[in-house]
Amino acid sequence: MKILLTIHHQLDPNAGAPGTVLKLGQVYESLGHEVHYLSHDNLPKHIPGVFFPEFAANYIHQHNRQHQFDVIDASTGDAWIWGKFLHNKSSSQPLLVTHSHGLEHIAHLAILEEARLGKLNLSWKYPLYRGGFHLWEVSTSLRCADCVFMLNQQDAEYVIEELHVQSERVHVVANGIPTDFLNLPLDHTPSSSTATISIAQVGTYISRKGIHYSTPALNEILLQHQHVTVSFLGTGCPEDLIYADFDPILRDRIQVVSSYPHDQLPDLLKNHHILLFPSLSEGFPLVLPESMACGLAPVVTNIPGPTEIVTHGENGIVIPVRSIQAISQSLTYLIQDRSELERLRRNAYTTAQHYAWSNIAQKRLSIYKKALEKRGFRYEN
Repeated sequence: MKILLTIHHQLDPNAGAPGTVLKLGQVYESLGHEVHYLSHDNLPKHIPGVFFPEFAANYIHQHNRQHQFDVIDASTGDAWIWGKFLHNKSSSQPLLVTHSHGLEHIAHLAILEEARLGKLNLSWKYPLYRGGFHLWEVSTSLRCADCVFMLNQQDAEYVIEELHVQSERVHVVANGIPTDFLNLPLDHTPSSSTATISIAQVGTYISRKGIHYSTPALNEILLQHQHVTVSFLGTGCPEDLIYADFDPILRDRIQVVSSYPHDQLPDLLKNHHILLFPSLSEGFPLVLPESMACGLAPVVTNIPGPTEIVTHGENGIVIPVRSIQAISQSLTYLIQDRSELERLRRNAYTTAQHYAWSNIAQKRLSIYKKALEKRGFRYEN
């Protein structure tokens, strides 16, 4: 197949959504498919990013004549103009797929709730674009698509019930993790009550990631348990900003890594035992199965995405969203019960092995093929 993958970001292999697009494309290529990319790297410098859908429509219209794509697999909001005005459903036209990296409407609801609680100050611009027109762009791109890929079941139900996308077009397909993250060595949890337990919180240090709830809880945990350390990885902010949120006497037990090459995550997570993931909204957070593959037991909030990977009491702990007390209690439980922590770590490790990118790519390709065949296209490979 000739496949065009689009993403409204620069193609950075160390970033979340762009990294998944690149990795997916690499797996497609390894399976013999021809892959092209369209991203902000193609966008002329004089064109603002908000006009990417307009640029994408012209790019697809021009380049499809040259390459004759079989599939255009576009991130939400990217191809709505081409889909609405230039796409038709004939067998001579590419299959239009819209894929989500986390449904914007769900993230929007979480943002509004944080603002209502006084945890977040929204700019006057927010309801004009991110909380307004862009949501319409996303909805339109989903309705125009021949196939829709969502990362979790609750997002899929939302687009069917609230955005009125035809259910037969909607598929739930998770993201994958790199081969290098699979079958890593797994160490034992230290059994001594005086041995160090290390907690990792991986992701940007922003409100949507639940920092207003995790930071107070971690302050409490570090003050109560002298043999606990905490690492903040991929924060995207200066380390002093994070240190300022903690009691100064705790600084020597806090590590901050603002950014890192993605392939270094297993090394950064060595000797860590617990992943704290207190996010308020997610699609399918890659760091979750990646950390589980590195042997960390996850403590996650009860939101779409994480709860499709983590089963409470089986391979991790699921807690209420926006609860400082629940975070503190769950971490204390795992710190004090080393045998339970060991059990959850091993179950989490086993779960993560099922998320190889090769499996995910094959599932997406199978959906492409079936949709193309419905339109009279016969794909032999």
